[in-house]
Amino acid sequence: MTPRSYNAFCKSLPHSTHVVQWDGADVWKIGGKVFAIYAPESWGKHAGITFKTSPMSYELLKNQPGLRPAPYFASRGIKWIQRQSDESMSDADLKTYLRASYDQVLAGLSKKKQSELSPPLQNARSGRRAPSGKPAVRSRA
Repeated sequence: MTPRSYNAFCKSLPHSTHVVQWDGADVWKIGGKVFAIYAPESWGKHAGITFKTSPMSYELLKNQPGLRPAPYFASRGIKWIQRQSDESMSDADLKTYLRASYDQVLAGLSKKKQSELSPPLQNARSGRRAPSGKPAVRSRA
């Protein structure tokens, strides 16, 4: 995934914000909390796309070719993965994990912070609206 396509995808997520920090990394946040980091190739062995995962996904991904526990995060017991190549994770799958990271970080925000982001935010995840114009209820089946 190129930096351009990464940034375009993250920008498409509702209420996401972008900053460049940590010596040139493209960092995406929701509610002020990081959900994805694109570390440039100038970072050498630490270059890649980093995202938060569930504990189960972390266990499944951490030893796959082209993936690894994210530097700094994983050493602190935080379940983040870094994709360094597409050997075992396609760009389409990466987008799925980036979206899941966004959803996890959003869910971890305080209820007050979530409400400040605006009520339609919960619908933005599914992309659906109820016929009345009110938020659609999303099934978890």
